[in-house]
Amino acid sequence: MAALTPIEAAAEMAALAQQIAHHDRLYHQKDAPEISDADYDALRNRYRALREQYPHLAPKDDPEQRVGAAPAAGFSKVMHSIAMLSLNNAFTDEDVEDFATRIRRFLQLQDDEALAFVAEPKIDGLSASLRYENGRLVQAATRGDGTVGENITANARTIQDVPQTLRAPYPDLLEIRGEIYLNREDFIALNTRREAEGEPLFANPRNAAAGSVRQLDPSITASRPLRFFGYALGQIGTNKLGSQNDIRDHIKRWGFALNEPSRLCRGVPELLAYYREMAASRYALPFDIDGVVYKINRLDWQERLGFISRAPRWAIAHKFPPEQAETRLNKIVIQVGRTGALTPVAELEPVTVGGVVVSRATLHNEDEIARKDIREGDIVRLQRAGDVIPQITSVDVSRRPTGSKAFVFPDHCPECGSRAEREEGMAVRRCEGGLICPSQAIERLRHFTSRLAFNIEGLGDQRIRELWEEKLIQSPADIFRLQRHRAMLEQREGWGEKSVAKLMQAIEARRTIALDKFIYALGIRQVGEATAKLLARHYKSFANWRACMMNAREEGSAAWNDLIAIEQIGTLVARDIARFFEEPHNTKALDDLAQELTIADYETPAADQESPLFGKTIVFTGTMEKMGRAEAKAKAEALGAHVSGSVSAKTNYVVVGADAGSKATKAKELGVTVLSEDEWLALAETGRNMQKTPNNR
Repeated sequence: MAALTPIEAAAEMAALAQQIAHHDRLYHQKDAPEISDADYDALRNRYRALREQYPHLAPKDDPEQRVGAAPAAGFSKVMHSIAMLSLNNAFTDEDVEDFATRIRRFLQLQDDEALAFVAEPKIDGLSASLRYENGRLVQAATRGDGTVGENITANARTIQDVPQTLRAPYPDLLEIRGEIYLNREDFIALNTRREAEGEPLFANPRNAAAGSVRQLDPSITASRPLRFFGYALGQIGTNKLGSQNDIRDHIKRWGFALNEPSRLCRGVPELLAYYREMAASRYALPFDIDGVVYKINRLDWQERLGFISRAPRWAIAHKFPPEQAETRLNKIVIQVGRTGALTPVAELEPVTVGGVVVSRATLHNEDEIARKDIREGDIVRLQRAGDVIPQITSVDVSRRPTGSKAFVFPDHCPECGSRAEREEGMAVRRCEGGLICPSQAIERLRHFTSRLAFNIEGLGDQRIRELWEEKLIQSPADIFRLQRHRAMLEQREGWGEKSVAKLMQAIEARRTIALDKFIYALGIRQVGEATAKLLARHYKSFANWRACMMNAREEGSAAWNDLIAIEQIGTLVARDIARFFEEPHNTKALDDLAQELTIADYETPAADQESPLFGKTIVFTGTMEKMGRAEAKAKAEALGAHVSGSVSAKTNYVVVGADAGSKATKAKELGVTVLSEDEWLALAETGRNMQKTPNNR
């Protein structure tokens, strides 16, 4: 990693983000992973390491800002009252020690102050949230993308470990979060039955559980021996619990099974001892686990630590080592992505790794192929990191076929024949064909209609390609003009009046769209879902965002400085946005879309609006004595404030710690309100109390 230039790092991060998103969709939406958990975690781990070294280079679809995948079609949607986030992973003893060190640093604890953790098995199943009102089950939902999940209430009622009513006493409102899973013996019996009946087999217990829960017919779910472990709380009417152990005790009293064996561990050595015991005994358990989870025991410390991106700071998953296998690499094929990037993919002789059949693996880029000297016909070693995504770790050169030749990476696009250029310092080679390249044009349209963007059902890959090739859709705005071709479409083979009518309804339903989803749908490099939300929250309306971005094309202008002052948007991201607006065909496409759509202004959650810090811009300077800088910034953002790194006339508050420097001086010159750390904490506490009230009603 140290040998990478920033340009190479950015290219590799973009490629990794694309792979992670692909595998998230397969795992969370389709329950059909192509790679092992170990391989997936390897991708995540590599991406996270690059992101930590180059945070300003995070691509637009930043995996660290995303949880899971959007809910699947066929189920109604459930908005989680409190987000269901994922966990960051540890793979080594050093990772666990770093986790504990980060907690001490964030909370500013002394070295001799005890850190107690609850350690528990990490079940390999499907995350779900169960909502009880007055002790009765009223709703069950999958995690989905962390914000919106699938309504699986009818199916959850058929699971034997899910009580229909709670054991008293219980709060009026309670959400139990946990994992739906299959015991190993039940999984084997289910597959044996399916084989006898000529049905396809499930790859592993996790896929079987997820597939069973996502049946539209609850009787099918009821026929499968699903089980449920509870291990966390979501929304709760009255919470007087003080520790994670208290939560587990109450979950058991209310009638739920727990993921055991768990243990209260004091310090890292006890955590690592628990991990090794669980790794040695994992196959003796009746269910599959892929690691263990460590959670800070004190709930007040959990609240202070809060969350970062897609995961809590107070918990981590310590994953077991990946499983490996050998197979033959039959062919190296080149895929062309939406941005024109040429990505090599290995087509493999199918092999089972960790219970999943793997037939393809990414090779990342041409440098990776050259570094490992990977050739067609080689016997390669595969690794699944986290038990579901494959990568080639090495080649057995001693078994290489006679006459083997090094792979020559193409310098022309395999899709359109245009030159494929590799800029100096870049790891990725890109097709220069632009919109004339079918892969890029079609991928851009796919992205535009995808679930996280416009979410237009009925415009799948095949139909988009078909409509593009026949020039019925050449730009995103053409989608909203398809009505003109309705009669012709109804006569097409495989379409028909009903399917065309359904598609037209889906298109019409998306003529009004939220600003953040609109920005994300445009496919601007490095502007993913999280960055799109930051831009929408800052600029509020499409007209204002467009005007400001046009002015921000000139580096150093007021609009440019305002853009890069947004927390998490650095110079490189801003340049990619500016380049998008420098292209006349992009602004033409924007204006064309604006004629067809109603782009709704950004709406701030009601709870945030009640905060006295909502919409305020805050700058922290100097050393905070009662909380670390990271905790202060996280608290401000959680209360609806914008945290900036520079002071301007638009700044509302400058919070001054010890040894404050030029920022404090500039604040006084501009007449910006300066707060001491104590004044800031008092203001933040007022906002936090106002936010808490709606959740406890």
